[in-house]
Amino acid sequence: MRQSINYQYSHPGEIMQQEVGAVTELYRELESYPVNIGEKTVHAKRMPGLFRSLRIIAQLGLWLLLLFLPYLRWNGKQAIMFDIDHSQFHCFNLIIRPDEIWMLMLLWLGASVLMLMVTNIASRIWCGYFCFQSTWVDLFTWIEGKVEGNPAARRKLDEAPWNTDKIFKKVSKHAIWLGVSLFTAISFSIWFVDAFEYWTNLTHLQLPMSGWITLALVITGTYLYAVFMREQMCQWMCPYSRFQSVMANEQTIMPSYDINRGEPRGKLRKGNETVVQQGDCIDCYQCVQVCPTGVDIRQGHQLGCITCGLCIDACNSVMDKIDKPRGLIRYASPNEIEGKPAKKRFQNPWIWVNASILLALGLGVVYGLTHMSSLTLNVRPERQPLFVRMTDGSIQNRYEFKLMNKTPKDIQITVTAEGGIKDQLIIGSKNPIFVPHERGASFTVFVKAPSENIAKAVTPIRFHVESMDNPGIAADYNTLFNGPSL
Repeated sequence: MRQSINYQYSHPGEIMQQEVGAVTELYRELESYPVNIGEKTVHAKRMPGLFRSLRIIAQLGLWLLLLFLPYLRWNGKQAIMFDIDHSQFHCFNLIIRPDEIWMLMLLWLGASVLMLMVTNIASRIWCGYFCFQSTWVDLFTWIEGKVEGNPAARRKLDEAPWNTDKIFKKVSKHAIWLGVSLFTAISFSIWFVDAFEYWTNLTHLQLPMSGWITLALVITGTYLYAVFMREQMCQWMCPYSRFQSVMANEQTIMPSYDINRGEPRGKLRKGNETVVQQGDCIDCYQCVQVCPTGVDIRQGHQLGCITCGLCIDACNSVMDKIDKPRGLIRYASPNEIEGKPAKKRFQNPWIWVNASILLALGLGVVYGLTHMSSLTLNVRPERQPLFVRMTDGSIQNRYEFKLMNKTPKDIQITVTAEGGIKDQLIIGSKNPIFVPHERGASFTVFVKAPSENIAKAVTPIRFHVESMDNPGIAADYNTLFNGPSL
């Protein structure tokens, strides 16, 4: 049965008395929590709350999709794959080849601009809710908690001498971690090869050397970063934490401690003792104990803060217990914390700059997708010599054709020309030219024209290639016909 104890809080004009019950137990969990610079493992406390739930939903929504999407089939093939062997990117019926890779580059650039834009609005929201490192560290520490117990039990186990129980728990934990690292490496690899073929080759130990090397590197990287580096990666190695300060401004919202409301902080006191000007912060360190990087948000925004909001959940739970309003720690901008008038988001010029860049990149991708052709053509006129005078007095030019058939079927194409010289003759394209599916073909074409019809040294000419079976599969190329100077 809980004992009712009176506590007094000094506020202008009134003294509030509250029942705290088990709140005083918080002080026995950890008297101090200095910022960790790598000398000790951070064993963060897991507490339920709104932002913990949002974080789990965001992490599962993104990474389960990325882990299992390669298993999706489309028309008998892997729906999405970076096919390195054939230099192609497959996305359902869409195939992007090296000459169209600029569209993927625009998408990556757009993702970077979007990250900058989001950071300007809500700080490191990517780190807190989506980042691979923070997600896997959260998963690994969850596994660690299931095997070894709560943070206090884990710290006690770390300091305990080696015995059968400690060896069993440590070996079990690392074995599970290595299993997760193996699955991560496999899930990464199948983005570049057929997933089902990869599993067959893996189970029969028939992966190529590049496959084994990739598997070993990703397993090692995942294990080292998630097990040993943990929060140190977020604090000291990740470049995103370094340049975020130049992207944030006084309007950027981030987990913030309301210093005007919380200070001066002090522990809850028993009896009728009056505490002069004590703030709402009871110095329980719950905000620090739940932080996955071990920072104290009350010291201001720091490089280690990944904007996950777990400190908000912890603080709100304590405020509920001592019957104080929530929001001592909350998502807020520096202007709001300092009591300055908040500007409307659309008044931030960087939002418009980033939005304009995103719009331009999006239009570029749309243009590329709407102008993709099933057949590409490149024509290179011979430069030495520019032309040849034949025995009958006519002028002949030589052209090197390079065709790429992007369709899944073999095609026969014909070559015609528009413009050029009157009565010109195309030599080398009398018979249809075979182009295999998803492959290229090279051939030579000559254009011969009567010299008396040549009115200038350079005449525009347009070549047209077209599939015999499907006129919709066609391509054009503009070039020049060279003749003697008049």
